[in-house]
Amino acid sequence: MLFCYTLSNLLLKDYPMQVTLHHHTPLVICSDAIRTCWQSFDKSDNGGEVDRALIDRVGNKFKHASTLEHIVYNFYVAGISRALLQELARHRMASLSVKSTRYTLKELKEETSFAIDNKERAEKYLVMTGVAMVDEMSIRALENLRIVLVEGISNDRAKYCLPESYKTELTWTINARSLQNFISLRSDKAALWEIRDLANMVYATLPEEHQYLFENSLKEQHS
Repeated sequence: MLFCYTLSNLLLKDYPMQVTLHHHTPLVICSDAIRTCWQSFDKSDNGGEVDRALIDRVGNKFKHASTLEHIVYNFYVAGISRALLQELARHRMASLSVKSTRYTLKELKEETSFAIDNKERAEKYLVMTGVAMVDEMSIRALENLRIVLVEGISNDRAKYCLPESYKTELTWTINARSLQNFISLRSDKAALWEIRDLANMVYATLPEEHQYLFENSLKEQHS
């Protein structure tokens, strides 16, 4: 089952989900924002240990978490299911730009038929659960969708046949305060296994000097 993968396995290139950090705010931006309140810029070490401790003390220990909103991360996330996308959309203090099914279903229309006994071909389009019956039904749904597209039905109507396991990708921008909340909720053992993998991968993708801000949020790290 996918949820048994170790963190090192989650970061392998052949793992279906991939997370890439495209941009992050330097820590000094956050520490300078905090120092604005007390006009203590002269005590800054330009994002070094002193500023790192200040961000942790004010943002985490003193619970002035709004200061963490000055730190923003931009990720590219690929190979996730539409089921995970629905859960991700519940975290409203973030921006999502998602691959359009309306404009990209033509890639599926160009495929030949999907057979139940050839899971590898279907894995290009589907996230597999490891449950044989679920994965088989997902492949059947994928083939049904392909047939609908071949019949010339428009993508706007055909996409209603999409299985929840259908893969998508997105650009995701989120601030540190909201990311703490996301990691805290979604790394918990009660979370959907796929989004739990995502929470762990996002944490692992963060710059090492930023990870200390999220260590207490990580509930169940893969090891």
